[in-house]
Amino acid sequence: MFGALALAAGLATPAVADSGHATYGRATLTGFASLPAQTYVPGSLPSGALAGAGPINGVPVPFPGQPVQGFSGVINNHDGTYNVLSDNGYGNKANSADFLLRVHHIKPDTRTGKVKVLGGFNLSDPNHKVPFALTRSDRVLTGSDFDVESIVRALDGTYWIGDEFGPWLLHFSRSGKLLQAPIPLEGVKAPENPYLNGGQPNLNSSKGYEGMARGIDGRYLYPLLEGTVAGDTPGDLRMNQFDLRKGRYTGKRFVYRLEAPGNSIGDAISIDDHRFLIIERDNEQGDAAKLKRLYLADTRDRNHDGVMDKTLVADLLDLANPKGLGGFGKTFRFPFQTIEDVTLLDDQTVAVLNDNNFPFSSGRTPGQADNDEFITVRLSQRLHADRRAFL
Repeated sequence: MFGALALAAGLATPAVADSGHATYGRATLTGFASLPAQTYVPGSLPSGALAGAGPINGVPVPFPGQPVQGFSGVINNHDGTYNVLSDNGYGNKANSADFLLRVHHIKPDTRTGKVKVLGGFNLSDPNHKVPFALTRSDRVLTGSDFDVESIVRALDGTYWIGDEFGPWLLHFSRSGKLLQAPIPLEGVKAPENPYLNGGQPNLNSSKGYEGMARGIDGRYLYPLLEGTVAGDTPGDLRMNQFDLRKGRYTGKRFVYRLEAPGNSIGDAISIDDHRFLIIERDNEQGDAAKLKRLYLADTRDRNHDGVMDKTLVADLLDLANPKGLGGFGKTFRFPFQTIEDVTLLDDQTVAVLNDNNFPFSSGRTPGQADNDEFITVRLSQRLHADRRAFL
């Protein structure tokens, strides 16, 4: 049911920004922690042999182990720790065969400004659920098999992960074992899809399931494509509804419209029955970055234009930083090319993480590989989220 608090939020009349969207006031940085770029899984296999000629942003190639990097999805464990999903590794199918897909268990400490890696687990397919050939004979999954970009934990404790190569939905056990065959999105295929059979893809590379929200009732998933399907209006992204109980798509979908067709989304989470927090970003970094935002998107489409209504709740390039957290000035910028993780902490505070694209991105310091950064952001207004959004 749509709670009274959420209804009150829907009836509120926020200010209107120059873009024509409603907007909250300026958000504030309340916490900062960082994990050094050259952090590796202890005792792990070397990787990055095909990442390119080194050094890359000061990092020698290949790497001595599996880097703890590429955070493209986050789960709040509600105990001060988080599970974070690493993406396909080094940017594409061809150069990521030695990167093992993994979920890391981390504990950020905004008092010390450090992030501790507590452990994690690799993703694998020991029961041969994947019907096409995999990279490794031991069936540990790699960045050449799937490009995993979004993750949710179902109410039964299993994990659902969104992939970009299919695009596929992938269902894993609590320990990272694939439980069923990859689930395709009917009528949509990326260039890496093994079932093109000579046909043409209708979705660009790296534009599959970048964000995925679990509905607050726990029954539905809402995976969101990062790119426009051929034939759709440029800049319009499909958000599909998937029924976990029936194990299939319902045929219901919504449309999220980017501020510019060249932008991308980074993540999506549910706030209530109708609203989602969605990261939208341009593809620039550092001083060139112009748009890194957190929008509240509403499926009720009150202006009847066929797309989700958007309210700007945080400009990640213009956060107030009155305490000078992280050693930065009074204005804090989160200037990374890829910002791909958001989760609720309370009704007015979110945590946001970057995907550092190790070792390729250098948004914080030119010529230096980006760290994994974890920030907490207090919004100027409450979200009036359904209490189930915090589970």
